[in-house]
Amino acid sequence: MNQLLLNQSPIPRTGGFQMADYWVWCPSVIQDDSGRFHMFASRWPKWLPFHPGWQTNSEVVRAVADQPEGPYEFQEVVLPARGAEYWDGRATHNPRIVRGPDGFLLFYTGITHPFPDLQPGDSLAVHDARYLVTQASKRVGLAMAPTLAGPWRRLDRPILETKPGTFYSFLTSNPAPVVHADGSAYLMFKSKRYIGNAASDMLIGAAVAEHYAGEYRAVSDRPIFGPEQFGVIEDPFVWCRDGNYHMIAKDMEGTLCGEHHGGLYAVSRDGIQWELGSPKQAYTRAVTWDDGQTQTLGQMERASVLFANGQPRCLFAAVGDGPGGFHNMTRSWNVAIPLK
Repeated sequence: MNQLLLNQSPIPRTGGFQMADYWVWCPSVIQDDSGRFHMFASRWPKWLPFHPGWQTNSEVVRAVADQPEGPYEFQEVVLPARGAEYWDGRATHNPRIVRGPDGFLLFYTGITHPFPDLQPGDSLAVHDARYLVTQASKRVGLAMAPTLAGPWRRLDRPILETKPGTFYSFLTSNPAPVVHADGSAYLMFKSKRYIGNAASDMLIGAAVAEHYAGEYRAVSDRPIFGPEQFGVIEDPFVWCRDGNYHMIAKDMEGTLCGEHHGGLYAVSRDGIQWELGSPKQAYTRAVTWDDGQTQTLGQMERASVLFANGQPRCLFAAVGDGPGGFHNMTRSWNVAIPLK
């Protein structure tokens, strides 16, 4: 399985999904019954800085293509802003689309804040109060629809709240779901905990629910991944096969897969205790385009896999130009990497 992920074909320059006036991020792709491919992604206007502009203005959108590699054509805003009084009323981000027993399930991060809407020319920085408030308001949510074109029904509350005294007391975000045939669910998520009035470093936990729309509970009082547990990762993508959980994720320090910000591969029987797979690297930031040029991408995040007949067909990732670092990017888009 993992060898197929490493066996990447050249990336089509004209494939994937991009929008001229928007930062584009967070690809999650599914195939419908007619054979078309639907990408759920995040976007926010480029008059804002990439970071932290996503925290105040991101919205989940849908784009379609006839081939998994794209190019994908924008269709609609799926989860627009709906008012500060809603827990997800100001921004939606991190979509993960899955097929459920009774329709389609869209897991995402929701954000709210009480500040006025930002306008072109306004400034926004990580020391801004708006950044701190929006970061602390991040929660994992769920929307459901009978078709990929909707209508989407959002739940009134997050499916995973924060909890005082735990490793997820500050925020929950970046959902990585697995929905089983009986309707139960496993959910890996990003978290931070309060340390006084500030937030900890990034942690990764897991939760389960008897029903995908029901109450989720953490499987452990400790995070699964973090500085003191296994290693520091971000953006997990999880699936089940042969009775095991499988995961690819961004290796934040390069100590797990051997490449800084490369992709690691790990396996678990229960979703709690994980071990590196063989080989341990799932993907690399060193890519080849279909015009023959090679490049080590400065940013490659939010990786996900499209499966066809049980086999990985395409690896999707959010990428940016520049040598690395959000502040060095002039554009971002979602690439589609064919897998041999």
